[in-house]
Amino acid sequence: MKTITTKEVEERLRAGEPLRIIDVREPDEVAAGKIPGAVNIPLGLIEFRMHELDKNEEYILVCRSGGRSGRAAEFLDSRGYRVINMTGGMLAWEGPVE
Repeated sequence: MKTITTKEVEERLRAGEPLRIIDVREPDEVAAGKIPGAVNIPLGLIEFRMHELDKNEEYILVCRSGGRSGRAAEFLDSRGYRVINMTGGMLAWEGPVE
C-alpha cells in the first residue's frame, strides 16, 4: 500500500497541487474539522460509493489515525483504484482545517 505523510500532503496543498482527498471518518468526526477540499465518504459507504471515483485519478485517503483509511485503501486498491493512505491521520495533521 502506498503511503504519504501529513507533511507531504500539506506541502503539496501549499504548492497549489490539486489533490483528491477522501476522508473516511464518520460525519460527526468530519464536522469537527477536515482538510480543506476533502470529500467525506465514511468507510462503511466506500463499497457503495466507489462508483463516484475515477480509476484514472489518484486519491489520498484520510481518517483519524490511519487505520480506517488503510482498510479503505486496501479495498479500493484491490478493485483497481489508485489510492494512497495518509499515515497518522488527522491526529498528526498540523495544517489548516475547514
